[in-house]
Amino acid sequence: MIGLKAFALGLGIAAFAFAQPVEARVSPGKVDADVRAAMQRTGARGLALAVIEEGKPVLVRAWGERNAAGDPLETDTVMYGASLTKAVFAYTVMQLVEEDRLDLDRPLAAYLPRPLPDYGNLDDYGNWGDLAGDERWRRVTARHVLTHSVGWANFAFLEPDRKLRFHFEPGARYAYSGEGISLLQFVIEKGLGLDLAGEMQKRVFDRFKMANTAMTWRPDFARNLADGWTSEGSAEPHDERSRVRAAGSMDTTIADFARFAAAFMRGEGLKRSTRAEMLRPRLPIASASQFPTLGAEAPPSKRWKSLAAGLGVVTFEGPQGRGFFKGGHNDSTGNLWVCLERGRRCVVILANDVRAESAFPALVEAVLGETGLPWRWEYSWLPE
Repeated sequence: MIGLKAFALGLGIAAFAFAQPVEARVSPGKVDADVRAAMQRTGARGLALAVIEEGKPVLVRAWGERNAAGDPLETDTVMYGASLTKAVFAYTVMQLVEEDRLDLDRPLAAYLPRPLPDYGNLDDYGNWGDLAGDERWRRVTARHVLTHSVGWANFAFLEPDRKLRFHFEPGARYAYSGEGISLLQFVIEKGLGLDLAGEMQKRVFDRFKMANTAMTWRPDFARNLADGWTSEGSAEPHDERSRVRAAGSMDTTIADFARFAAAFMRGEGLKRSTRAEMLRPRLPIASASQFPTLGAEAPPSKRWKSLAAGLGVVTFEGPQGRGFFKGGHNDSTGNLWVCLERGRRCVVILANDVRAESAFPALVEAVLGETGLPWRWEYSWLPE
């Protein structure tokens, strides 16, 4: 647990000012009290939160510490984006689809000059040579990748023999896969000849003035950088990622991601029809929980009603209508982006302490009310 003195020093709350504020439905004082209580209850050392209403940020704040030295976490502190990267990547991909540079339903193999297994083991992407002898690689599409239905494990190193393999026919079911995201990145970079980091920089980070967001480490991040804390309470240094990983290399800040989330809810950067396709519940999800990724599908009575894969996000229906979400996690990070289409409302949480995740359901409900988000599907360890 954090010492009271360190907690008091680290609990500096930084608010971000926006040029055109809108009236918030939530009380900043109540959010502050809820977050303080959650941190004390969980022992979490740092947490940042943003609220979007009608497509505009109305609250962007940070609490606690960014490192073991007790420096305060601030709204412009650089934090690990983890798998929130996948949602921003999907947004970028949909722009390429609009420009007819990529077709969601064309086999990705058609964009490559050589058969996929012939590329062998590429450290920056994956070992495509493992797929030799299984022709299903010829049928994988961008839609399969973005709905996590390629048929692969999350990562090949999780397989008993550490080899990439198909577990089911592409498109048959949902099974979260970072390897699939890496394949689409490979096709964009080697098949289309695009620099993914550069595309995301100009299409997203520059467009929305996300000055402290990038797909790889920048030396200027060191001035205000968040380390993390594990579930055991040990401090972990920030990983200075040198490789672009569409599955999860993005560094960002709560202020920057709030800009992206708000712009997405306003429909900026995509045609209305393209955005609707991204959020369409394309593939019903039949698993009882997201992890382990290749677990057996649940019987119909145990499935989460209306839960489905969109493109880069997961969609659901609740008492307030359609919503979507995307999480991000590693040993010292817990992130979550939850939105409701009605009212164009969102909550974004970036925590540099994984212990904060157990407080996410209560914090989201305190801001958005009951959403219907299937919390135990996202966090299977939560008590019933």
